[in-house]
Amino acid sequence: MKTYVAKPSNIEKKWLIVDARDQRLGRLATRIADALRGKNKPQYTPHIDTGVFVVVVNAEKVAVTGKKMEDKIYYRHTGFPGGLKKRTLAEMMAKKPEEVLRLAVKGMMPRNRLGRAQLKKLKIYAGPDHPHQAQKPEEMNLG
Repeated sequence: MKTYVAKPSNIEKKWLIVDARDQRLGRLATRIADALRGKNKPQYTPHIDTGVFVVVVNAEKVAVTGKKMEDKIYYRHTGFPGGLKKRTLAEMMAKKPEEVLRLAVKGMMPRNRLGRAQLKKLKIYAGPDHPHQAQKPEEMNLG
C-alpha cells in the first residue's frame, strides 16, 4: 500500500465561519490553526496546503479566564535602541481585538513560508459583519 500525498490541484478550498462570542481564546485559536493547516482532513499532508479559509466574526467578544486581562502582556520592538513596547491584553482588546486572535493563531502555526501562506487564509473581524458572503462560508463545528 502506497502512502497518499495530496496534490495542490486536488485540494478543494472551502470557507468556514466561526463566531468567537464567549469562546475561550486559546481553545478557539487551536481549532482555527488546525483548520488552516488542514489537520482535520483525511488527506492532510504536512508539506502541502490542505487547509481551508477561516472567517472569524465577533473577535471583540472572545473570552479569557482568570486575571489574563491585566496580567497577559504583548511585547513588540520598534527596531530602535530602547524601543521595547508592551501592552496588556485589555489594552489590545480595546485597540485591536482582531490582532489578539491573530497572534494566538500565529503562535500555533509552523514558522516557515507554508505557515505564513496558511495564516493569510485567516480573516478576522471585530464585529458580526464580514465581506465574504459570496464565498458561502459554512459554520465551523466547535464542539
